[in-house]
Amino acid sequence: MRFNLSEINELIKSRRTIYPEQFSDRKVHKEQVEVILNNAQWAPTHGNTQPWRFKVFMEEGRQKLSDFLGKTYLEQTAKEKQSDIKLAKYITRPMKSSVVVAVWMERQKEEKILEIEEIEAVACAIQNMYLSCTAYGLGGFWSTPKLMYTPAMNEFLEIESKDKCLGLFYIGYPDIEWPEGHRKPLEYSTKWILD
Repeated sequence: MRFNLSEINELIKSRRTIYPEQFSDRKVHKEQVEVILNNAQWAPTHGNTQPWRFKVFMEEGRQKLSDFLGKTYLEQTAKEKQSDIKLAKYITRPMKSSVVVAVWMERQKEEKILEIEEIEAVACAIQNMYLSCTAYGLGGFWSTPKLMYTPAMNEFLEIESKDKCLGLFYIGYPDIEWPEGHRKPLEYSTKWILD
């Protein structure tokens, strides 16, 4: 066996979503973020297009993201549908996180690869980010509100109209006990075809 499968199994099973409201004030170092993003780039990719792109908000950059999210939520949500709780999350989550990574799919100019396959590759990259955070003992939260899929988000990130933001990935040190998890037994999701 090339790697310790027990440790890999434990890493995968330990991955959790930990929300920014559950982060401590301890700072994540830039070098850690570089490792996380380098690992993200080793996700499977159809045709080796490597469609993932990242914009990292740290330090004062988080305020720029917070301001944009709050303003855009109010502009794009009908007054009667606005929620103070949602608005507060948009504004405070970047500031409660040590790092926020905007992740998007850069559409191949030739469009040889189906868009869904490019999106799948970026989702795999995000899973690599989650696993790397887990190995560091860092909390991660992949946030995908409707606002991510708007022209305003593309404009904010300075990306092309065919590109797609696939969410914000919040990173921080947890200020809680690492959560327990569970999954249904394999027989609920698997059918074996033997003949």
